[in-house]
Amino acid sequence: MPRRKTDVYEEIIAAIDVGTNAVRLELARVDPDGSLETLHTERDPVRPGEGLFTSGVMKRDVADRLLATLRRYSALCRRYGATVRAVATSAVREARNRDEIVRRARREAQLNLEVVSGKEEARLITLGVLHGSPPLKRSLLFDIGGGSTEVAYAFGEHAKDLWSIDLGAVRLTEMFRVSGEVPKKQLKLLRRYARDAAGEALPARLPGRPSSALGSSGTIQAVVGFARAEGTGHATAKQLEKAVEELAGMDSEKRRKRFDPRRADIVVAGAVILEALMKHLDLDSITAVDRGLREGVLLDMVKRRRPGDGDASLRQAAIALGRRFAFGEAHAKEVARLALELFDDLAPMHQLPAATRPWLETAALLHDIGHALNHQRHHKHTHYVILNSDLPGLSDRERRLVACIARFHRRSPPDPAHEALEGLTATEVRIVRKASTLLRIADSLDASHNQPIVRLSAGVSRGKVVVSLKTRTPIDLEQWNVSHEVGIFRDVFGKTLQINHLR
Repeated sequence: MPRRKTDVYEEIIAAIDVGTNAVRLELARVDPDGSLETLHTERDPVRPGEGLFTSGVMKRDVADRLLATLRRYSALCRRYGATVRAVATSAVREARNRDEIVRRARREAQLNLEVVSGKEEARLITLGVLHGSPPLKRSLLFDIGGGSTEVAYAFGEHAKDLWSIDLGAVRLTEMFRVSGEVPKKQLKLLRRYARDAAGEALPARLPGRPSSALGSSGTIQAVVGFARAEGTGHATAKQLEKAVEELAGMDSEKRRKRFDPRRADIVVAGAVILEALMKHLDLDSITAVDRGLREGVLLDMVKRRRPGDGDASLRQAAIALGRRFAFGEAHAKEVARLALELFDDLAPMHQLPAATRPWLETAALLHDIGHALNHQRHHKHTHYVILNSDLPGLSDRERRLVACIARFHRRSPPDPAHEALEGLTATEVRIVRKASTLLRIADSLDASHNQPIVRLSAGVSRGKVVVSLKTRTPIDLEQWNVSHEVGIFRDVFGKTLQINHLR
């Protein structure tokens, strides 16, 4: 039942997953200890990816089916008074008309539909499946969707490595036309294609990897359920290989007696993909689990609402990206530290939402990666690189905000009329202006790249923002650089900036 107005301690959240095979909804109550209690679930076999992987476009009738489902889900969420996060994966991700679909979702269903990257999808699945795992436990996780397959290697509940492969059960079924009985020659081609794709995307070895994997998708549940021995919860590599042969030898009618009709059409391709992953990584067995993306989205929403709960995986992803561009790691980490200290100390003044904190940290860590392309205009190249990079933990919209914050760490002030801010909402522009100004000050305070600041504290006194610094070496260059930013600081925050140097 929808929550009562008297239940003020309750928070209801909802996850909507627009996959390639189906659209799913899960509504949950957040208990005081942060755990989740499921209130309502739905699954509609809308098949958003129908015909998409051969045409590149989501057809009008498919989009209409999808939007009708989203309107109904949105109405349910409003009845519960739920905070909603809706994510779209491979099908919408690859559709050439994805922008139109996102606009329709906003206009017709009042939903902000996030099109998440493959790696972000893998991160959320990992969180959903492995939440609460012991920190030192190593896990290997597969999720075979309709358009892509996500693979994660994790320690505890945190992903160490993430991969997204353009291998999906619907994609391969449409490419090889294997919805009915599959001739041996066709099966051989299908197996070779899956094996080659897995080999190109995944490393040959994963040091320390477990001998068995977990599988979180409906396709894996169906394949493992068919292949495993009675009374066991897992399928061995040999059982899986035998299952592929048996499934390929069935006609459509036989498979539909064993599986849901929509699943029956794609189960051969799904089994072949799973077999390819198992062989490539030399695994002994796989166990299907009944958790995945929706649970990950819900847990991520809870995590983001905890004040001061930094996202370590996002930080690690930003550092990994910086290292690929040979960034100055010591300087980047120092600027991030100083920017976050300014953010925390000046919170009553800037009044930015808590979600801005990890965006500012990511922008600070990556603000100089454009140096790898061009020194003089590196801020512009930084903007481009972040916009076009896969940063698990950020939606497309969030990644754009991070790119804009980093872009304005030097040179042009963050003027609302600047072309880089075109299309952002007034709130988003305000976030970029304030966060990038804090970043400018933090960057100036390590202008020498020698990390001279030992301690920083900031506050508002008599209408001024006073930043007090304890340093280990002289900071003449830093003070000179800050003096060039005080005008922008005053324009953005309406206050004078004063630096107190405490030796």
